[in-house]
Amino acid sequence: MSTATPGLNAEALRSRLEQLATGAGIRQWDLGAACSTDTSVQVDRGEAKQLKGAQRSSITVRVWNDNGLVGVTSTSDLSDSGLARALSGARDASAYGNPDDTPGFSPLATAPLPELDQPIHTPRGILHLLDTLKDAERQLLDRHDAIGTVPYNGLAERSSERIYLNSDGACRQQRLSTASVYLYARAEETGRKPRSAGAMRLAYGAGDLDIAGCINEAAERTISHLDYAPIDTGRYTCVFSPEAFLDLIGAFSSLFNARAVLDGVSLSNRESIGEQLAVPFLSIHDNGLHPGNVGASAFDGEGTPTQRLALLEGGVLRNFLHSEATARAFGVAPTGHAGLGAKVSVGPDWFEIGPAAGSDGGQAGLDRFKASEPLVWIDSLSALHAGVKASQGSFSLPFDGWLVRGGEGRSIEAATVAGDIRQVLKAIVGFEGDAKVTPDGLCPLVWVEGLSITGEA
Repeated sequence: MSTATPGLNAEALRSRLEQLATGAGIRQWDLGAACSTDTSVQVDRGEAKQLKGAQRSSITVRVWNDNGLVGVTSTSDLSDSGLARALSGARDASAYGNPDDTPGFSPLATAPLPELDQPIHTPRGILHLLDTLKDAERQLLDRHDAIGTVPYNGLAERSSERIYLNSDGACRQQRLSTASVYLYARAEETGRKPRSAGAMRLAYGAGDLDIAGCINEAAERTISHLDYAPIDTGRYTCVFSPEAFLDLIGAFSSLFNARAVLDGVSLSNRESIGEQLAVPFLSIHDNGLHPGNVGASAFDGEGTPTQRLALLEGGVLRNFLHSEATARAFGVAPTGHAGLGAKVSVGPDWFEIGPAAGSDGGQAGLDRFKASEPLVWIDSLSALHAGVKASQGSFSLPFDGWLVRGGEGRSIEAATVAGDIRQVLKAIVGFEGDAKVTPDGLCPLVWVEGLSITGEA
């Protein structure tokens, strides 16, 4: 049996599938495959905690029958017999396809793809990763006497490949190498509660990772939380870090998701395009092609090219994220945000958040709010899976951050921030500083007025 590993020949695979489908009397089919070779290490106080190596593959085959219904099957066997079984299984499953929700081929599945500058790196190997992570852990532990452990850490390399093929001639293939490191430290002083914080970095190869920057950020954030105090419950002007605001927007991305709109689980509806959702100086784009997006995909699960898409411009909702099926329902073109399946999923790639073109980014209002105190600086949000009700717009989330008085910040012992995303988007005061590249997107500091903060009782 042959399994999917990096090094597939997409053209040869498409030719084999075409022959097998023709022999089985199948006229319409497609295939999506993602495969990777992963190596990762974790350490614990100078010793190896976990060493892992794995090959993973996910291969989906879809077949349309003469009635236009689609069937789906999965396989890991790319031999001729395995592909024949997958085609046959998908054809049999098509008899049970949903006639009210039938995907088709993307009309852009053969359109030219964007050029991506993604160097392919040779893996360094698991022993090199182990030595590098041991040294990083030691340096982080040496930064402060209170830092006793780095309980969550990891250094990983991945070589991956994606393919999309269909019976109309689409043949997409992309190879990629990526590496990541994360360090999450735990500090404790006598008579005080333990405090934790961390950082992560991404790159195309392990040799390009900013290990020193990751160590510095994890240390500084952890140490800054040692001197903590409770906060009074009330309403505060809040300053969101880029990471925290991107997390919040990501948790409510159903606002921009056409699949969620059609399923009735979005705050938006079919008529929402053109509505003023936010302050007029806010723009949000989805741009999986940004050079800062390590691991960018040139095409989505349906073969549609990735693109930069305006979601909010000047606070106005301009576009939804679409698959082929949702785009057809709305009478627009697919946007390159689809997964692959009988019912195709839709999701964002990488957000760009910042001032609208031609605006001052709210500087006039920002200068006024900088003079008012106290302020709450929200560094990171927690429990996004549990504290967000995306279809209702509400959230209540624990956070790590600081209370700022007199220009000095003191860590907040424990608190939650609550609100409604629709109100947040209209209560943005302004942006501060240069936009920062993070794993989830690009964003500056974001000031928001009048959020409800609940301190620990």
